Amino acid sequence: MVEPSHPGNIGSAARAIKTMGFSQLVLVNPKLPDAASQPEAIALASGASDVLAAAKVCATLEEALAPVTMALALTARLRDLGPPASDVRQAAELAREHLALNEAAQVAVVLGTERAGLTNEQVALCHRTCHIPANPEYTSLNVAQALQLAAYEVRYALLDPAARLPQREEAEPATSEAVQALLVHWEEALVTVGFLDPKHPKKLMPRMRHLFSRAGLSREETDLLRGVCTAMIARTRPR
Repeated sequence: MVEPSHPGNIGSAARAIKTMGFSQLVLVNPKLPDAASQPEAIALASGASDVLAAAKVCATLEEALAPVTMALALTARLRDLGPPASDVRQAAELAREHLALNEAAQVAVVLGTERAGLTNEQVALCHRTCHIPANPEYTSLNVAQALQLAAYEVRYALLDPAARLPQREEAEPATSEAVQALLVHWEEALVTVGFLDPKHPKKLMPRMRHLFSRAGLSREETDLLRGVCTAMIARTRPR
């Protein structure tokens, strides 16, 4: 964050990157030298106080970018001269490819001030510019909001596709034996309620077999369906 002036935005930025799995926040020439320890910053960090406490303060952008091997300037303004431009999603993919090249690779997202963004000179220190394709009639985004979107795109690009959905405990799959027992019980129930004529079964049970096979039933589901069969038979047979 270049020349941040509001401690609250710094706290919100810490929260934004921590939720996306990142922890390195660098402040370039902040208006308040102790901005990260201000009460407003701590309050809006909402639990990301560790990121605030570890935030590095640099006097210049050159100093901040010294160890960085790819710097992405986040800006809403089109510039005639400067680094190649892309949207933030494309930039995140470039970051992923760059980080895969070498363990020493480091990527930084660079944001300017609320009032004026990044200067041309600051953008020139970066390898690429990127923008968030917002509503062209109203592109106003808070700095921390913009950082949240950029951090999300980078996280999404870095995630293994299998990890992009919430992980849930898989139900115990039904064994073949359990499915076969269900089919026998199911056939008995269908005969009992008169849905299946055993003298003219046609292809009903083979179709049912294919249906249950495709469903990938769990053990709990086979037990549930067998409970339905038991209820059907009990209500149909005379007492």
